[in-house]
Amino acid sequence: MWTLNTNTPTKQPLFRQIISLIEQAIENGQLQAGDRLPSERELSQLLKVNRSTVVHALNNLTDRGVLIRKIGSGSFINHQKWGLQSQPLINWQSPPSVLSQKNDSYALKANQLRKEAQITHKPLLDLSNGDLPADLLPALSLHKLSWQELLHHEQGEEASHLGLNSLRKAVKDYLAKSLKLSVDDDQILITSGTQQAIFLITQGLLKPGDAIGIESPSYFYSLPLFQATGLRIYAIPTDAEGITLEGLEKLINQKNIKMIFLNPVFQNPTGRVMSQTRKQELLTYCYHKQIPIIEDDAYSALPFQKNIDTSPIKKLDKQQQVIYLGSLSKYLGKNIRAGWMIAPKPIINKLAEIRQQLDAGLSVLPQLLAEHYLINHATTHQQYLQHTLYERARLLTTWLTEHYSDQLYFSPPLGGYHLYAKCLQQKPANLNNLLESFLQQGIIVMRGSEFGDSPYCLRLSYGHFNVASNLKR
Repeated sequence: MWTLNTNTPTKQPLFRQIISLIEQAIENGQLQAGDRLPSERELSQLLKVNRSTVVHALNNLTDRGVLIRKIGSGSFINHQKWGLQSQPLINWQSPPSVLSQKNDSYALKANQLRKEAQITHKPLLDLSNGDLPADLLPALSLHKLSWQELLHHEQGEEASHLGLNSLRKAVKDYLAKSLKLSVDDDQILITSGTQQAIFLITQGLLKPGDAIGIESPSYFYSLPLFQATGLRIYAIPTDAEGITLEGLEKLINQKNIKMIFLNPVFQNPTGRVMSQTRKQELLTYCYHKQIPIIEDDAYSALPFQKNIDTSPIKKLDKQQQVIYLGSLSKYLGKNIRAGWMIAPKPIINKLAEIRQQLDAGLSVLPQLLAEHYLINHATTHQQYLQHTLYERARLLTTWLTEHYSDQLYFSPPLGGYHLYAKCLQQKPANLNNLLESFLQQGIIVMRGSEFGDSPYCLRLSYGHFNVASNLKR
């Protein structure tokens, strides 16, 4: 594989050709995570180029996090994407992913199981699915709307670039009632969900090459849009109360962190709840360091006990340094994309303008459904979800305790969607046997490596766990 095509004319510098060669080898599976590259001298001989050219290419890949350089040991393919900055080049032949899953045997088996279940209608418990199953979605029905009425909403005064005025009022009332969070009308931007909100933030408040901090582990790690926009993500260590200030300070001292992204209540994937003390300490620290906080609050309406503090960091925010993201996609299903962003008015207007320029507007119908839900269904439906998800979490923890207590350690979930378990025996053979045992029972889970954590951690979304009586070890 270590051959440059020098016969085909190209304007690309040699060091760029070497970068492309290595990235393509990762894409097609010739180089795997953790593989060691030949030495600089060996590469220069194999590629028939100056050693300085090789060094230039390897330095570029190391700076972007594709490689890890170890003094005295050589260069290795990064097994994770912490610190990775994607090359801003378009590859029309394959998806823009540096870490290929083409040789991931578990992922291939899981996809095959999904296909078989669709064809044969065999029972499938896809606990990797973080969305609500159909039987837990609310039955929404709008009053009859004529086509002319929809056009009026689309084209008339209601079609604000901030979202429907009536929905923004419903969001304001909902936040005041459910979270005791008071916001002004001009601080609310309706979005098509959390990912659109994050995308707008990356476009309007950050630039390629900027460094951001996220919890480790975190679902933020699995989002491709950070690398797609040329940002570098760095892990912030966590403990039982959330991110640690010591870990955050160490990271800030090493990297020029521009912003941090958090999911403090029933965190995805761990299910942890950041303590009130930690929230206040974090807010104070970030204020002194002038680091904005992006708070994703997807699950705070789903506690299993009344004494759990599910209040957002935004509620403590007196200095307007927290951008708060809410979404109904976790309650209405992934096909009804509706959410909101709470931020200072100048930021709201700037991001709304960017969305207009990108022609990434909002459809009226999901907004009308979201408004109808918030006004008429949110309270009763969320109470129903609390009860039902608690029962399914209890069912899952009981089953795991009965059959896998010698292999997995976990704490019962306090709320939200997810149970996070750690393997007691952290050896590849043990993990493979455990995953194979799940697959044989029609169960699919997500591994911790999907969230920037050890592969010996597993996330199980218990909303889809409702047939334990049919399972066997």
